[in-house]
Amino acid sequence: MKIYNVILSGGVGSRLWPLSRKQHPKQFLKLFSGKALFELTAERNQKVVDQIMVVGNKDHIEWSKQLLNEISIPKTFITETAARNTAAAIAFAALAVEPSDILIITPSDHLIQNQDAYEKALKEAIELAKKDFLVTFGVVPSKPETGYGYIEYEGKDVLSFREKPNTETAQEFLERGTFLWNSGMFCFKAGVLLDELKNYQPELFEKCNYAWQISENHCLNIDASLKIPSISIDYAVMERSKKIKVVPAHFRWNDLGSFESLYDYLRSTGHPVDENGNMLIGTGIFTAFVGLRNSILVYTPDALLILHKEKSQDVKKVYNLLPDEFK
Repeated sequence: MKIYNVILSGGVGSRLWPLSRKQHPKQFLKLFSGKALFELTAERNQKVVDQIMVVGNKDHIEWSKQLLNEISIPKTFITETAARNTAAAIAFAALAVEPSDILIITPSDHLIQNQDAYEKALKEAIELAKKDFLVTFGVVPSKPETGYGYIEYEGKDVLSFREKPNTETAQEFLERGTFLWNSGMFCFKAGVLLDELKNYQPELFEKCNYAWQISENHCLNIDASLKIPSISIDYAVMERSKKIKVVPAHFRWNDLGSFESLYDYLRSTGHPVDENGNMLIGTGIFTAFVGLRNSILVYTPDALLILHKEKSQDVKKVYNLLPDEFK
């Protein structure tokens, strides 16, 4: 039995536009003491696992290889030729290993602090995975966050999964104390996950299996890939399986999926803000904020974004309206 860290690296990070682009998404931005989130993900997992496996799209896989040059443990790369969401990406990882191997699934764009608590949670999840459970990691919430899904739990049992709430509902979840942030991290045996996929999503399993069988050098066939349903692993399996357990995690976790979370991180590291909480990102040009509070100005050579920190989730709406040359 081997333990793999499967790093999912297919996202665009549209809520961090214009910093994050299709050709240079947020997981590869060296914003964190000269390192990218992708590098930090691999570094924090290498102490616990035997091998790293990256599932990423064809535009980014070479970057992944370069950023992992200094990681000494064995590495495998699976190239997706078409983005088909997390259920397919995880299925390919499971098909690439032995059924008894354990997969720790981590997105490539999360910031996690407190390594000791993180490793403790991983080891707890691995023990549950050995008993054929599908394990999800729920982060103990520190504020009423509307940008995350939630897990209602009791002990290690999952009672329900909840979509991203409004502010009032998020506050209620926080006060009740029986809800965790859904981190998008999982741990399970490859064979158990594939059996559950066969059970709940037989069409997706068959099409993933076929695409994997005809792949060449771990690069997936484009025509076969396009026929795979685009479904998240949460919807496909985690919200339906009877084998789910949750590990309540006490490490500091942030998916850095918005400028509000990036603002909070940068401010904690000493990035300057003015007396009204306004922040400039991406340039040293002198900038004055007049009559504004908690605003962010993001500069790139071909785009400017100005937003109130509390409206960070709406950046995705701007991204969706952009012409392709700006994405």
